[in-house]
Amino acid sequence: MTQQIPSTEPELSGVRNFRDVGGLPTVDGRRVRQGVLFRSGHLAHATEEDAAFLGSLGLHTIFDFRNASDHKLEGPDVELPGVRNVNLPLSDPADGSEFWKMVRDGEIEQLRGILGDGKGANRMIASYRTIVKERTAEHSQVLRALAEDSVPALMHCAAGKDRAGLSIAVTLLAVGVEREAILADYLESNAKHRRYKVRRSGSAATAYSPEVMELLSPLFDARAEYLTAAFETVEETWGGVDAYLEQGLGIAPEIRERLRERLLD
Repeated sequence: MTQQIPSTEPELSGVRNFRDVGGLPTVDGRRVRQGVLFRSGHLAHATEEDAAFLGSLGLHTIFDFRNASDHKLEGPDVELPGVRNVNLPLSDPADGSEFWKMVRDGEIEQLRGILGDGKGANRMIASYRTIVKERTAEHSQVLRALAEDSVPALMHCAAGKDRAGLSIAVTLLAVGVEREAILADYLESNAKHRRYKVRRSGSAATAYSPEVMELLSPLFDARAEYLTAAFETVEETWGGVDAYLEQGLGIAPEIRERLRERLLD
């Protein structure tokens, strides 16, 4: 039995980018059910109050798409009684501890070298394409779990916008949500109160200068071009969403129908 979700978005002090994706419209006039599919940033810093709220959602499963480097940096998720935690690492758009060390500690010249002249945005676009093409087994596992028994579910990564954003997008595509609605939900991650807190070493004056923040922005923005690149990859590689789901992910029509029964009004 799904819990009744408050109509106003909760103010969680230790969890960024939390939201219910309920209400999004499908192409055939239905809507995603409230209280069955949530997304957020990591839960490692959740306060007692945050954990109490999350515990009130009646969650069955939490999908954590972070990798070992993420866990080392932020820590493990808080434990919620009776909730299954599934760690399913996906490629990080800024994969590699050395790259992230540069993001946190690098001098301006180093950041210009790895992120300047469009390199940051290009890195993100390439990563989104790679995740769609190479992480079919993981996305298949998520959809199968949701179709079987795993709702209500929460999906998260570190910031809650890239790996979780793609996994939410794949799920919404599978149940027929309109592309424009998927993109609009994805772009909600840009709201100031949702954004991942950039952590840099060094003095505030140099570590967070306007140029530094501009160079880092492609990594921490949710940009339409990123998700659009993922959609384009589906079309280019498989010829469309139906073939992607059936051939790429091995999701037969009957599994999609069970997904729709669980996730849609």
